[in-house]
Amino acid sequence: MNEIIFFGLNRYPSLIKNKPEEIIKPIQFKFENENEKQIKQISSGYFGTIFLFKNGKAIEHLNEEYLLYPNAQKIQIEEDIQKVTVGSENEAILTIEGNVFAKGYGIKPKNPNEFINISSLIEDTNDRIIQDVVSANSSIYLLTSNQNVYGIGDNLYAQLGLDSKTLKKTQKPILMMKNVSRIFSGNNSNHVFLLNSNQELFGCGDNQFGQLGLGESRKDETKIQKLTKIQNIPKGKIIDIQCRFSYSIMLIENENENENPKRKLYSCGEHRLNGLGKDQNTYEFTEIKSSLFENDDNILKFSCGLDHTLILTSNSKLIGFGRNYWGQLGTGDTNAQLIPIQIKLPELRFNEDISNYHISCGDQKSFLYYSPLSFSNLEEDLIKLFRRKEFCNISFKTENGEIIKAHKLMLKYRLNQNENQIEKLQEIISNKSIKESNQIFEMIYSNNSNINPILYSEIKEIINSNEKIEETIKRIYLNENENEKDFIIERKEKEYKFPKLILIMRSELYRGMFLSVTDDTSNKVTDYSELSNKSFQILEYWIYSNQIKDEIQITQEIIEEIKKGIDYFQLNQTNPNLLDLLIKKFNNQD
Repeated sequence: MNEIIFFGLNRYPSLIKNKPEEIIKPIQFKFENENEKQIKQISSGYFGTIFLFKNGKAIEHLNEEYLLYPNAQKIQIEEDIQKVTVGSENEAILTIEGNVFAKGYGIKPKNPNEFINISSLIEDTNDRIIQDVVSANSSIYLLTSNQNVYGIGDNLYAQLGLDSKTLKKTQKPILMMKNVSRIFSGNNSNHVFLLNSNQELFGCGDNQFGQLGLGESRKDETKIQKLTKIQNIPKGKIIDIQCRFSYSIMLIENENENENPKRKLYSCGEHRLNGLGKDQNTYEFTEIKSSLFENDDNILKFSCGLDHTLILTSNSKLIGFGRNYWGQLGTGDTNAQLIPIQIKLPELRFNEDISNYHISCGDQKSFLYYSPLSFSNLEEDLIKLFRRKEFCNISFKTENGEIIKAHKLMLKYRLNQNENQIEKLQEIISNKSIKESNQIFEMIYSNNSNINPILYSEIKEIINSNEKIEETIKRIYLNENENEKDFIIERKEKEYKFPKLILIMRSELYRGMFLSVTDDTSNKVTDYSELSNKSFQILEYWIYSNQIKDEIQITQEIIEEIKKGIDYFQLNQTNPNLLDLLIKKFNNQD
């Protein structure tokens, strides 16, 4: 089920076989190992490339300079991995348990192939659970569950927010800033941005090209020795910032447009190698303009390599600009592109929702890969889905009379299953702006008070704050009102009703059906006939609960049927794995 599209410098002879060193047109390849079917993330830099799979395992390809083995090597860490990040001279891995293992510059310089637990080096033992990690050129940044940021590695450019004359590097994490919600840096950058809980942006480090966006008056300050607030940022919500050696690119979402929030790209720094998407240096964030960003098209995501950038839009366009010496723009030649240009892609296997594709640009290469929504990441995924107007069926009026829509069934279960709480929520929204209202809904869906702690204090009394969003989804199964289940799977003996949202989360088959652009408005489908009623009931219960009913008796025939059902419905296999549960239950039966 993995699909990876590649172009640029080919350093993967064991994966991309019988291809030249320079691949200037996008090509597709797949992992052949049965256990490496579902790609979760790809991170690539000069140090190497790591492929992370949805089973929590990863493999790495190191650059020739660091290469101690000829082919891909499995990363030997006992804990399951949830994120990988590769810098120019380091790698860092975040595990499900909240530990970070790293190697490279400033970590174990004499043994580049040994990972060590750098989170365990944080002096405050109560601050060692890591929420996010980002690798830069030769430094690594850790965001803890207590919203504190630590830096480790090189500080030559003051990228750790400390005087570079007194501290040139450190092999222990040093506290940089408190009350941080996001970290932004990049695999060959010597600067960093930190977004605090009040949505204020701070930066420090290398500024010799104006890549910190501090403005014309500060362009001669080549090093920013301490974290400094970045002024004159474009209005809107910061979705992402990617930092590279001589520039930075920011993605902003305009929150004034409720129905279809528009996203725009802004850049600052040096244009010499075309990394800015414009023809002159800029010392504060200014918009990257192009006719390719149409009014009905929106920017979904972007990625920056050494000096090139790729952009994926809602109309399935892949757009790029920048350096192209190795064909890393995929244009079919090696000519640099100063302004954005559309790139022709091979036919994608899964066209139903382009948001399931992701981009990862390395120093001289690029990846586009398919990684659908995961049931285990509901907090993040639901917020994205609930912004889609087809899921919004209840309206709220803000203080200026503007309308903002939400998902009624989910609100009902997040607001203590009480209709009166929806009325209370309307009272709160009526005194808020569109921006504040969006933040309120995100906090309700994700149960994340850090988005805006002040606003959260107003709504916490009506939210079921002790329950995770996964548990909320499971409780929909117990809902007795069948009218709120809006899709029917029809069998000979019985009809089964599901909320579409459940099926989108769990089945790639139904995700393609519901999210594709089609004139078919039917809310009914005839079921896959090879499944017995008993097997279908097992699938139904597991789709909602990730569990198997205790009273179910498992047979070998059921196991074989379930295998076929998983393949047919293209069910997302999460932990616990359904087949593993069935086999374990079968073996434990009398």
